[in-house]
Amino acid sequence: MLADYYGVIGFALIAVLFSYLVDHSPLKARTLSARMDRYRSHWMSAMAAREVRIVDSQIISGLQNGIAFFASTALLGIGAAFTLLTALDNVMAAVRDIPALAVGSRTQWEVMSIGLLVIYAYAFFKFGWAYRLINYCAVLLGSTRDVERGDSPGAQCLRQAELAGEMNVLAGRQFNRGLRALFLSIGYLAWIAGPLAQILATAAIASLLAYRQFYSPALDLLKN
Repeated sequence: MLADYYGVIGFALIAVLFSYLVDHSPLKARTLSARMDRYRSHWMSAMAAREVRIVDSQIISGLQNGIAFFASTALLGIGAAFTLLTALDNVMAAVRDIPALAVGSRTQWEVMSIGLLVIYAYAFFKFGWAYRLINYCAVLLGSTRDVERGDSPGAQCLRQAELAGEMNVLAGRQFNRGLRALFLSIGYLAWIAGPLAQILATAAIASLLAYRQFYSPALDLLKN
């Protein structure tokens, strides 16, 4: 019955609305992510004026390691979702002993488990693409013309740095979307307690993420 999947429908609507708010609405310029995008561009502009860029390369390497960690986490989530699909009988039997949790039908559990698999797969592809883009940024950084001591970067050097900054921003956006999927997957897991619990948990997590984007102390720090 459709009523059994109200939680999934509510989850999808909340996820889409939140993505629109942060990534596409007129308010996107006021988010923490948008401000950090500007700093990513400023970083590459500052890099163009440096004679030695070892520190910039080390920062890029640190970003690569962070993205790779979350990509591995998403891959583990995919494996866990597959495991859940193959062990549904045991899981449903365990849930049946907990009064607060909703058991539902096996078909419902299969649909929910596939949905969880899709979320983690989406996150993995976002992290994988972010890793690729940050590699491209590293290549663009390495191809930026050197600046002699005491000289100012030329027009071509600044253009190369601008391209590196734009690539860095694209990588950051893909990483943020993958991270958002991991956070929202926690709300999706609440389907085990019923559709209402799934909607409320997802709304709570989306509200927390919205607070971080629009009202967090980190944003106040950048404003100041």
